[in-house]
Amino acid sequence: MVGTFPAGTAAGLVDLLTARLGSSGVLTDPDVMANYSRDRLPLAPSGTPLAVALPSSTEEVQAVVRACADAGVPVVPRGAGSGLCGGANALDGCVVLVLTRMNRIVEVDAANRVAVVEPGVINADLREAATAHDLFYPPDPASYDFCTLGGNLATNAGGLCCVKYGVTTDSVLGLDVVLADGSLLQTGRRTVKGVAGYDLTKLFVGSEGTLGVITRATLALRPLPQVPGTLVASFPDTADAGAAVTRIVGEGLVPSLMEIMDATTVRTVERYLGTDLGSGDGGGTLLLCQSDAGGEAASRELAVLERVCSEAGAALVHSTTDLAEGSMLMQARRSVHPAIESMGAQHMIDDVCVPRTRIADLIDGCARIAEDVGLRIVVNGHAGDGNMHPTVIYDRDDEFDRARGAFDAICELGLSLGGTVSGEHGIGKFKQDLLARELGPVGLRVHRDIRRSLDPHNLFNPGSMFE
Repeated sequence: MVGTFPAGTAAGLVDLLTARLGSSGVLTDPDVMANYSRDRLPLAPSGTPLAVALPSSTEEVQAVVRACADAGVPVVPRGAGSGLCGGANALDGCVVLVLTRMNRIVEVDAANRVAVVEPGVINADLREAATAHDLFYPPDPASYDFCTLGGNLATNAGGLCCVKYGVTTDSVLGLDVVLADGSLLQTGRRTVKGVAGYDLTKLFVGSEGTLGVITRATLALRPLPQVPGTLVASFPDTADAGAAVTRIVGEGLVPSLMEIMDATTVRTVERYLGTDLGSGDGGGTLLLCQSDAGGEAASRELAVLERVCSEAGAALVHSTTDLAEGSMLMQARRSVHPAIESMGAQHMIDDVCVPRTRIADLIDGCARIAEDVGLRIVVNGHAGDGNMHPTVIYDRDDEFDRARGAFDAICELGLSLGGTVSGEHGIGKFKQDLLARELGPVGLRVHRDIRRSLDPHNLFNPGSMFE
C-alpha cells in the first residue's frame, strides 16, 4: 500500500508508465491532475494522485495494473467523472486510471442485437450508433450525453427509463476485466441464454472499480421503440401524486418513463427555465410519464394514465403525442440538476430507493427532516421504480454538519420504509457506514471475502464501498 514501497519507487513507477503509455499518456502536473481527482460529489474525500494514466488499450491497462501492483501503489479507475458518490475520487499517492481514450464502438451486430464497446464510449454515442440500425440501448442516466459506459457499468447506473427497461446490468451480456494480477478475465457470452458457471458478469457490474478494471463490454440492444407520447399531471399535494403512482402500478401499466418532482423542485426548475410547469394552477407535485408503445397501444396507455391521475386528484392533466412538446416537458426533468446548481448553493444529492407505494411517505418525511434541520430539501426521482433523489441545499460551510445529518437521516428513512441507501449512484466514499448497516454483518463479511479473493492486496479503489 502507499508508503510501503522503497524510496524512489514512485519516480520509477512514473518513468515505467511513461515508457509504456508515452508522455501524453501519463500526467503529473498537479493542476492538471486536480481535474481527475474527484467526481461530481465534491463533499466526498479525495487526495492527490501520484500520476494520472490514460491507456488506449486493454494491454496498456494490464501494464499499468501490473506496474502499480509491483510498486504497491493503489489504482483508482475512472471514466468521465460524472459519478455522484465519490467512487472515482483519488487517494494520496494513487494512480488514477482514466479510461476515456478507450472509446471505440467495436461492433454493432444488428442481426443479434448486440454491441461490443470499450469503456470510454459516451452513452449517447452508443444510443446514436444503435439508432442507425433501428436499435436501442436502454440505460438512460440523466448525464447520458457525457457519461461513459465504463462508469455506467461500474456503478450499475440507472436513469429515466428503468421502470420499463431496467438498469445497466439488465443490458450486459459479457465483460472483459483486468484483474489485480494483470490477467484478463472474460465473462458472459453473446447468446441470449447461458447459465454455464457463476454469473461473474453481474458481480463486476456495480462493483465500483473495487474488483477489476472493465476494458470491454458486450451489451444487448433492443428494437427501436416508437416515438413516445408524454403526459404531465400536477397535484396539489404529495399524497395525491403518490396515490396516482400506486394506482398506475395497480392498473398493470408499465410506462417507459414515470418521473416525480416535488413542489420545491418544480419551482426551482420553473425559475431556471423561465417557464410555467403548473405550480401556479393549484399544483405542486409534478408527475411526468411517457409511453413508447406506439399507435393505438400508446393512446390507450396515455388515456388510462390521464384517468388515473384525474381520479387521484390532479389539478392539471395534459398529454401529447407531439415529439417537440414532449421533449420540452422532458427538458424540465433533465434540468433539475443544473437548476439546483444555478441556485449558487452547495448541495448533497441523495439516492434512496423505496417501494413505489412508499414514495409519498419518503417525500413527506424529507419535508419533516428539512424542517428539523432548518435547510431546504428538494425531492425528485424515478417514480416508476421508487428511486428518489432528495437533495439537501445548504449555503455555508458551517451548515455542512446539519446537511450531512439530513443526508444520513434521509437514508435511514429510506431503510425504515423497506428501501435501500442507493438505487443507482452507488456507495463510493460517502455511504460506507450506511451500506454496512443495510448489508448486516454477514453480508458485509461475504462482500469483503469476495473482494479479498480477487484483490488480496487491496489494489483497486481502496476505501470505496467499505473500509
